[in-house]
Amino acid sequence: MRIERRLWAAVEPLHAVVYFAPETAEAAKAVGLRGYWMGYFAGRLAPLGPIGPEPATAVLFGFAPAMVARALPDAWTFAAPADVVASRLAAVSAALRRVLGDGHEEPAALLERAADACRFDGRPLAAAWAAVPKPADPLARLWRAATILREHRGDGHVLAAVHAGLGGLETTLTHIGDGVLGQADIQPHRGWSAADWTAAAGGLRDRGLLDDDGRLTESGTAVRRRIEEDTDRLAAAPAEALGSELERLLELAEPLSRAVIDAGAVPVPNPMGVSRP
Repeated sequence: MRIERRLWAAVEPLHAVVYFAPETAEAAKAVGLRGYWMGYFAGRLAPLGPIGPEPATAVLFGFAPAMVARALPDAWTFAAPADVVASRLAAVSAALRRVLGDGHEEPAALLERAADACRFDGRPLAAAWAAVPKPADPLARLWRAATILREHRGDGHVLAAVHAGLGGLETTLTHIGDGVLGQADIQPHRGWSAADWTAAAGGLRDRGLLDDDGRLTESGTAVRRRIEEDTDRLAAAPAEALGSELERLLELAEPLSRAVIDAGAVPVPNPMGVSRP
């Protein structure tokens, strides 16, 4: 496994707690947001300010526009973006503390060093989270840094997929065609209609990327491989910046992520395709 991918696998569960923790849902409700998906979209995008549905859909890439529009811009009439960010940091800190206990200053510091090495050209979501001031609490710092790294890689993945000529739903279908995700694991969480799925799959078959069973063809596998290689290459800077200390970060982060998954704080399988490192 390439070191950039191993870093993602070690860190992603620490970020992903935010999507499943009851503390996050309670915090979103307390700040005024209504329902899981409003909390999701507002919470993830709040550092960008009171963003509307069109740019939000572009940044998020994989969600149906109508699904995003059901949450934004209405969310900002209930809660200011700065309040959403503050409540999210406090909630995820409490969730990680419940699972991992106090402390963890060393992995937080190493993750921050890696995040500080990110370049944000064409990476709006990662740049927005990097602009969020570092919290005082070590677990909130750990999550913020893990989130910057996660969104840095995710923004790079969007760049790689668009360069390969794929849209958000088409990219998801190539993940499914490669066996990374099951359609039942992802379809209910992205908002696309059955007709959208059928049309996107048909387009990929016409391009010779999917077969009649929805599996990647030889050409589709080559495109998928190129996207993943480009994603890794675009995510290399944080790993390279740590140098010899990268192994120390992995040594610390991997057991924390295993603990998160073993405690059920991040289920496997999940829509992100993250597994136990």
